[in-house]
Amino acid sequence: MVGPDGFTTTTHSHDFRPGGVWRFVMHGPDGRDYQNRITFDGIVSPERIVYHHGGGDDVEPAQFTQTVTFQDLGNGQTRLTWHGKFASAEERARVIREYGADKGLVQTMARLADYVATILPARSA
Repeated sequence: MVGPDGFTTTTHSHDFRPGGVWRFVMHGPDGRDYQNRITFDGIVSPERIVYHHGGGDDVEPAQFTQTVTFQDLGNGQTRLTWHGKFASAEERARVIREYGADKGLVQTMARLADYVATILPARSA
C-alpha cells in the first residue's frame, strides 16, 4: 500500500481471499502510528474487491465498508471507483474530519498512479 503523502506502511499480515485479513500500520508524518485491519468480504477478479475496515480495540476507531471496482477502458487504462459505506453521515464526517480520509484517498491514488507509471515500462520490455 502506498498511502497518503508523507505516510509509510508496514504490513504485518496479508491474506487476500474472501474472509482473509490484512493487518498493517500506517506511519504518519507526525510520528503517529495508525493500526489498521481490513477484512476482505468479496473478491471478483478482475472486477471488484469488497472489504470492511475496523472491528477491534487494537485498530483505529473507524468502521466502514469499501467497494473498489476496476473497469477496463482499453489501451492499457483502468478506471478505479471507490464506494464507501459508513454507519451514518455523521460517522463519515468524523472520519473525514479526524483522519482527512477524503484527501488521503486522493493522495493515495495519485501515489499509486505514479508507482504504476514506473512499473509499466518495465513490464512491456
